[in-house]
Amino acid sequence: MRIIFAGTPQFAVPSLQRLIDLNHDVCAVYTQPDRPAGRGQQLQFSPVKTLALAHNIPVFQPLSLKNEEDLHVLQAFNADLMIVVAYGMILPQSVLDAPRLGCINGHGSLLPRWRGAAPIQRAIIEGDAQTGVTIMQMVKKLDAGDMLHKEVYTIKSTDTSADVHDVLSVLSAEGLEKVLPQIENGTLTIEPQDENGVIYAQKLTKDESRLDWTQNADVLVRKIHGLNPWPVAHTLYNGNPMKIWQAEVLNEVHAMHTGQIRATHKTFDVATGQGFVRIHELQLPNGKRMSASAFLAAHEVNGLVL
Repeated sequence: MRIIFAGTPQFAVPSLQRLIDLNHDVCAVYTQPDRPAGRGQQLQFSPVKTLALAHNIPVFQPLSLKNEEDLHVLQAFNADLMIVVAYGMILPQSVLDAPRLGCINGHGSLLPRWRGAAPIQRAIIEGDAQTGVTIMQMVKKLDAGDMLHKEVYTIKSTDTSADVHDVLSVLSAEGLEKVLPQIENGTLTIEPQDENGVIYAQKLTKDESRLDWTQNADVLVRKIHGLNPWPVAHTLYNGNPMKIWQAEVLNEVHAMHTGQIRATHKTFDVATGQGFVRIHELQLPNGKRMSASAFLAAHEVNGLVL
């Protein structure tokens, strides 16, 4: 098939690579404009742009797709299909209508649950047993199109958002590989979304990263893992934010103050409203990520209250 691909971050790279490997005619790639990054604030290509250029695929980076000139450029490709994976831009109806078979999207949740900006993180934070990727037909309303295929992943207690992100990026590619032949031969089974099951995955903010030790340990660990790699859960230690990157739940009854530390030379446990959070990896201001045991080798914290 003749395909336009739209995507920007690393999440979209396996999907574009799979299309290339399957010898589809990827006639154009759309990605977000180059952004300044790093200490020098040099303009940086998106991961999708880097891959496209490596395969000599034309790359387009419009600020929007609402003006007539950009629309005419896209229409001129006479694509059979447009595939969108984490593009980061809302497509107007004129773009959705341009390819012969419309536009499909690889979305990182099991729709209709978790439409919106942060589906992977919200699934972990809310304790979902499973997540996955939904390949869906795109419509103007956000993440509301008919579902074409799902790839399911069972969330492990140790999974962070970074871990699940990497798994789902591959599942998106696998889902597309299964769906495209069905689109070509007209054998798709289409499932409308049940609007009663819709939950919006609100964008993450730094304001929600502070840990409240009066909550139960399982809630706190899900938050720690869900906010890794950004904005990263934190607590106050000596008045400064200590980031918590990895932790586990200890379902032990205790009579300690919430936020109080129970530490040995190897283990760093914090009392919560129910159970303990055992911290495995943390980071002090202006410092590097370190194991709890490395931190405890240099700090006496037993009995302190966070």
